[in-house]
Amino acid sequence: MRIVVLVKRVPDTASVFKIGSDGKSVDLSGLKYVMSPYDEYAVEEAVKIKETGGADVVLLGVGPPETKDIIRAGLAMGADSGVLILSPAETALTPRGTAHALAAALRDLAADLVLAGKQAVDDDASQVPERVAELLGWPHVSTITQLALSGNIATVHREIEGGYYVYETPLPAVFSTQKGINVPRYPTLPNIMKAKKKEIREISLDSLGLSGAMLEPGMSIVSAALPRQARLGRILEGELDQQVRQLVAILREQEKVL
Repeated sequence: MRIVVLVKRVPDTASVFKIGSDGKSVDLSGLKYVMSPYDEYAVEEAVKIKETGGADVVLLGVGPPETKDIIRAGLAMGADSGVLILSPAETALTPRGTAHALAAALRDLAADLVLAGKQAVDDDASQVPERVAELLGWPHVSTITQLALSGNIATVHREIEGGYYVYETPLPAVFSTQKGINVPRYPTLPNIMKAKKKEIREISLDSLGLSGAMLEPGMSIVSAALPRQARLGRILEGELDQQVRQLVAILREQEKVL
């Protein structure tokens, strides 16, 4: 069995973010980058399957050359090899373009199972795994908290509010993992050293045969702003009906939520 895990390089959520000089992008200078935390659950689940039933675990990512650092971290967790789709810095891929690139690479990797985190913590788009599955024509289930394999059939639990659904689907399939499916391991020093010798194959975005239309964003960012950090407090005075009118006016005219 070959399991391919989709991984993404994202800024550490503990970083201090600033809006770029153009007023519609994030200033990425000086930020620390990590593997998207939900992807760690996907890598751990793939490695667990490898340890219990045998599998070849391949990590697949899209991004600049530095993405190899987070792929290497997944190799230290126990994955066997990695593939990096090199995307030029000037090519700002949205989830749509990323999904096309990943799906194109997956067609050549002959995967039996594809795992991914339920969402990346930078854009929180939560759509790449589903788009990849649709492009490949494979069944998919999102936000799973349990996975069991029996031959060519996978049984998964999909988290919902107050419970879960149980799905049974044939392979190949795409599943995105949710917190609670496992506890990602910390790589040991020997495994970190071994990971340095594991192969990370690089392929160019241009080599995938994708048209420009497939990679186009399909949307544009007009402006960006950081959320208000300071908490505002105000005591409304007067009779109850006056306070209600004041509150409605504040929500409509100042906070723009009505």
